[in-house]
Amino acid sequence: MVTDNPARLTVVGIGADGWSGLSGTARAALSAADVIFGSERQLDLLPAGEVPGDRVAWPSPMLPALPGLLDAHRDRRVAVVASGDPMFHGVGATLQRFVNDVTILPHPSSVSLAAARLGWPLADVDLLSVVTAPVAELHPLIHPNRRILVLGRDAGTPAQVAALLQARGYGSATMTILGQLGSENETLVTGAADTIQVTGCGSLNVIGIQCGRGGAARPRVPGLPDDAFDTDGQLTKREVRAVTLALLGPQPGEILWDIGAGSGSIAIEWMRSHSACRAVAIESDATRAGRIEGNARALGVPEIKVVQGRAPAALTGLPTPDVVFIGGGVTREGVLEAAWDALPAGGRLVANAVTLESEAVLAAWYAKLGGELTRLAVSRASPIGGFTGWRAMMPVTIWAVVKP
Repeated sequence: MVTDNPARLTVVGIGADGWSGLSGTARAALSAADVIFGSERQLDLLPAGEVPGDRVAWPSPMLPALPGLLDAHRDRRVAVVASGDPMFHGVGATLQRFVNDVTILPHPSSVSLAAARLGWPLADVDLLSVVTAPVAELHPLIHPNRRILVLGRDAGTPAQVAALLQARGYGSATMTILGQLGSENETLVTGAADTIQVTGCGSLNVIGIQCGRGGAARPRVPGLPDDAFDTDGQLTKREVRAVTLALLGPQPGEILWDIGAGSGSIAIEWMRSHSACRAVAIESDATRAGRIEGNARALGVPEIKVVQGRAPAALTGLPTPDVVFIGGGVTREGVLEAAWDALPAGGRLVANAVTLESEAVLAAWYAKLGGELTRLAVSRASPIGGFTGWRAMMPVTIWAVVKP
């Protein structure tokens, strides 16, 4: 929550080269500050003779203590030192949640320095920070011949990245581990993911990945192969899933409720469509709920929220959805009503039915609210003796509607 804080707050990005690498404007801001916040490592980079203000190291955890710290120094000139670009996964964005007027003086980020060392145009590179995110979020970025920069969390990150690449069939991918960027002690280690030396790289590292050719393709568009999911059979099949996701229409920042999630395929593919998409998978069976979490980790969206419970009761207290998908339970009393009531104006609802009873429910709601009603029949080729024939899957009725 932004508060009215009269303190003059300036956030200064600083690199591993310390005071000597700062601009004159940045040095002046730090020298004029009455108090300087930062980590112990960052504060130690400031010469006492040039920066006479009081120094306050961030407590751990920082976020709960931040309002009190700012209030305690509300009538003083406050500066904050932060690594590299404070607006790139840094404290700058956090401070703007608490203070109205923040001046940001950025330094080149470690990612910018890594791109410069490697000669990679940043516009052509995929970026991932695992400072706060799980390494599993690297999965959706791995594609043949793509370049990726990973901002490491600690000295263990290179080994985790190498293991993930090998598990995905990209053991031959070239990894370049860059450490202490911007300092006099820069390090650079290059090698294939399955042979690279990952020990002794230090805690401040950025990892460049040149994927090359690798394992089975996992495109970002909806319709992953069915065998990409661990399942007991409760799975929206590939062709139906692709059509369903097209009707759901994921957009960055939207929240999906996946009711009756089964193996979690709809919620997982929703989140894979964009890093800002969020999903809540509601599943009554505890074993399946655990399976959803495993599938989400394996497919690169470990931040999915899994709720083990039965709708409509399990929907209470969940974040307001932008979109709702009902893959199971449309015949259960109150499920459709609760989902519809939870949606804001402009929200979208898509429901699938495979039985006559559930189809009748969707037909009745369609007659009442309109929308689109589609019946999808899919056949897959399969062996018939020494020949090949078509084996029909169960037809699926799909209702899609926008709330006025």
